[in-house]
Amino acid sequence: MKRALLTLSLLVAFALAYASEREVIWPKGKMPDPQDHQFAAMTDESEAEGFKPEKHRTAYIEWYDAPSNPNGACMILISGGGYNNCCDVKLIKRWRETFTALGYQCVNFVYRTPRPEGLPYYKSAWEDGQRAVRVIRSQAAKRGFDPEKIGAIGMSAGAHLSLLLATSSETPAYDPIDKFDKLPCNISWAILNSPAYVLTDGLGGRNTREGYGPDVKIDSVFRFDSKTCPVCFLHGGIDPYSPNGSTMAYRELRKRGIPAEVHLYADKGHKSLGLDEAVEFMAQMQFASTLAPEEKLMDRFPSDDDREKVVKEPVWPEGKMPNPQEGQCEPYIEWHFPKVLKTTAIQIIYSGGSYKNNNPDGFEVAPARRYLNAMGMTVVTLKYRTPRPLPESGLAKHTTAWQDLQRTVRIVRSEAASYGLDPDRIGIMGSSAGGHLTLMGVTSSRHKSYKGFDEIDKLPCNVQWGIGIYPAYSLTDNADFHGLHGGNLDEDVLVPDFSFDLDTAPMLFIHGDADVWPSMNSVKIWEKMRAMGVQCELHTLALRPHCFQRSASPGTGSYTWLDRIGEYVKTMAKFE
Repeated sequence: MKRALLTLSLLVAFALAYASEREVIWPKGKMPDPQDHQFAAMTDESEAEGFKPEKHRTAYIEWYDAPSNPNGACMILISGGGYNNCCDVKLIKRWRETFTALGYQCVNFVYRTPRPEGLPYYKSAWEDGQRAVRVIRSQAAKRGFDPEKIGAIGMSAGAHLSLLLATSSETPAYDPIDKFDKLPCNISWAILNSPAYVLTDGLGGRNTREGYGPDVKIDSVFRFDSKTCPVCFLHGGIDPYSPNGSTMAYRELRKRGIPAEVHLYADKGHKSLGLDEAVEFMAQMQFASTLAPEEKLMDRFPSDDDREKVVKEPVWPEGKMPNPQEGQCEPYIEWHFPKVLKTTAIQIIYSGGSYKNNNPDGFEVAPARRYLNAMGMTVVTLKYRTPRPLPESGLAKHTTAWQDLQRTVRIVRSEAASYGLDPDRIGIMGSSAGGHLTLMGVTSSRHKSYKGFDEIDKLPCNVQWGIGIYPAYSLTDNADFHGLHGGNLDEDVLVPDFSFDLDTAPMLFIHGDADVWPSMNSVKIWEKMRAMGVQCELHTLALRPHCFQRSASPGTGSYTWLDRIGEYVKTMAKFE
């Protein structure tokens, strides 16, 4: 009896807490495709003792308290649950707290579940979703937000539904019933957490072939119509609802010139990921606020105060450098030791420069070196040979640089122990042409770039991880210059430079979405490595060009890019 009274009191309290803000979206008798087994409720309510499904047949929206610092925008929160329930109670709470604090009017959208019978598994939820957007839009003036600043964030099936709302609003999910249906149902942005059911090998369930195969396509229900909005994809690399759904949908947005981001997390399964990256995406896109003034990266990291000492040495003994070219610089390395050593791992860093020049003291190297030194990590910088080999040499543009890199890894491995460092925890990092060079070092260490001549050259030159910052020259449409069509077409494949041998190491990629050396360079390599069983991390940055980090606004991914590197290195190296 006491338990029954307690349950009743909880239900009454639940109803009182939300009654004034809960709003059904369909007029009585007008909801399309009603089915007796369906109801609309979050699982904390539907699984409570005494719940009566017949009293909850209609989908609803739940308005949360207005933010204390309104920014004029609205966020629709959409739970997942396989279209069988709305189960993400804690996640909805977290989203509500996060976005309300940022000034967004938040509204929880609860659609009908379980899946309808005799209809596509998403049909009733899609009907509810289009209607919900219209009802929310109708209250924009009353609630104090711009009707053209409505976004959605969803998880799993909720991300699938969010992608439908983002890409297919011009396709009616139901026949109009009243004045609200004269309003548009498009949204202005979408945040997709682990979207399910995107590809044809996983319609309504887990991907049967992990999203791979020439006959695996994006489900045609996603129309990518003229009102398709910017999207941020967040997906784990081992999600059984394949992350290739996110990469392939990202490619469709890029084909249409729609800004987008894709964030892929190594060794992560089906879960909510990357809320910080989503917030940075929204800041970069200026959905609800203007960007802060950009700050120069070199000004933010001007000091070597965390460095103990520098040791410089040549890459090659005198007279032993392979394929010497007239006009090329002399290659060398510098060891930068931190004042406080917190890991025995080593990071090698070098710049880009189109294989025509390179600068180990410029913005692509020095800030990262200083950042990692401050973390307590030893950094080795490399000045490799440039400009490119002479045409008459018959060498590829990157051959001499690749020789320098392989020799550098061997030198570092040979000397690591003498400095108290681990010869088997070495990573490499490069930008642009240096990103291409990193791919050579990561994927092709078993292939000799030169003939060895001493004991050092008997050591392996494989590495344990790589970091590629906007790698250039990686696809056939930008093998030697800017991309012809953004690397988006099926015929834009990886260049033959990369062997992808058995020592291929995991990587972190960071790439601007508006880079003339297209972000598909990084995305397609990520796809290739995943197919090999090598888990990598990838972040693309909306609207950002080549050298995105040179100057960036606080609160954006271009500003915090070194934090992504620091987090990644911590997963690869052993820190105290």
